Amino acid sequence: MKTREEAIQFGLSFPDSYIDCPFRTADWELIRFRENKKAFLLIYERDGFVNLNVKVHPEWRDFWRRVYPAVQPAYHQNKEHWNTILLDGSIPEEELRRMISESYSLISDSPTKRIYEAVKKIPKGKVATYAEVAEMAGNKKMSRAVGNALHKNPDPKHIPCFRVVNSKGELAPAFAFGGEDEQRKRLEEDGVEVKDGKVDLKKYGMEVKN
Repeated sequence: MKTREEAIQFGLSFPDSYIDCPFRTADWELIRFRENKKAFLLIYERDGFVNLNVKVHPEWRDFWRRVYPAVQPAYHQNKEHWNTILLDGSIPEEELRRMISESYSLISDSPTKRIYEAVKKIPKGKVATYAEVAEMAGNKKMSRAVGNALHKNPDPKHIPCFRVVNSKGELAPAFAFGGEDEQRKRLEEDGVEVKDGKVDLKKYGMEVKN
């Protein structure tokens, strides 16, 4: 990765990323995460080099700066949480990609994203409760957030929210994609038996591992 174009291309290879040019006078281009519009890669030229600003976990911040002189405290950004990378050819391609990937991971992490990823882990033929999904997403107290996220499910084909039931095994009274009967239909197609609007959690409940 030596040029601005290569950096942009790699930045745009991440899911839900897009390019933004918010500054009219400065030659800066930002790669943002669409869900929260936060930038994880800033690309600009300074002192004859293409520069990349990336977000970094504080535990890794000083490590990268020590190992590579071309990694410096961020120019024009919070130096506690951001590094500037000079594309001077001194940093291996693999390490450049790793630093940008870490920046993307830090920016794109959100409760909603974790909820969707948790729901994807519910196997066919099993169900999980809102509380269990919240636990898998890292916070036992956000059951309500689980319901809100699933109601706005952007990709029902790959995020099987019909496999989520309440603490009694009951189906959602207003299932987001067609009502309670549609949820029952999808569960039965999955091999899950539904009786009187409920699922036997002892038989079909997913075992949540801490």
